[in-house]
Amino acid sequence: MNPSAIFIERPVATWLVMVSILLSGLIGYHILSVSALPEVDYPTIQVQTLYPGASPDVTTSSITAPLERQFGQMPGLAQMSSASSGGASVITLQFSLDLSLDTAEQEVQAAINAASSFLPVDLPMPPVYSKVNPADTPIVTLAVSSPTLPLTQVEDLVDTRLAPKLSEAPGSVSSAWGAVNGLRFVSRWIQLPSPPAD
Repeated sequence: MNPSAIFIERPVATWLVMVSILLSGLIGYHILSVSALPEVDYPTIQVQTLYPGASPDVTTSSITAPLERQFGQMPGLAQMSSASSGGASVITLQFSLDLSLDTAEQEVQAAINAASSFLPVDLPMPPVYSKVNPADTPIVTLAVSSPTLPLTQVEDLVDTRLAPKLSEAPGSVSSAWGAVNGLRFVSRWIQLPSPPAD
């Protein structure tokens, strides 16, 4: 018996089945939620190395390059980016989604250990790695400075006046501030959720 014969002999039932499938698809399409920034937990690790007094070129050649060579051999590595500045190297490693973050951490630690013999002997501390969630990146960064007020007073104004007002904004999720030692730099960030999809 031909399977299509059932539908050919019953045209009304065939039309009803087709219309019901079409309506189910249209209803499902409108119910389907779409997010501009979906909650995907990418296994991402950031490796930071401090080398005070080194120029960006020295940091790149003596710290970033040896670490990148070792990290590039890790299985499951999907993307690697690095930034070298005076006295600091930051390497961001993003792994494939099928790799657990614990496994990625073990691989990073093994690569750091393998690269330690190629790093300068006068590093104040070995490279430090931490888990990073790309979705936690701040969406607004404000810089506050004053030509007349000292930095401690500017920091106090940010803490007592500006930060509370920004934290009261509808939908604000979190805020944080920090100071980078030696640079006398103060930053504060507030993370807002993405607008709902229409």
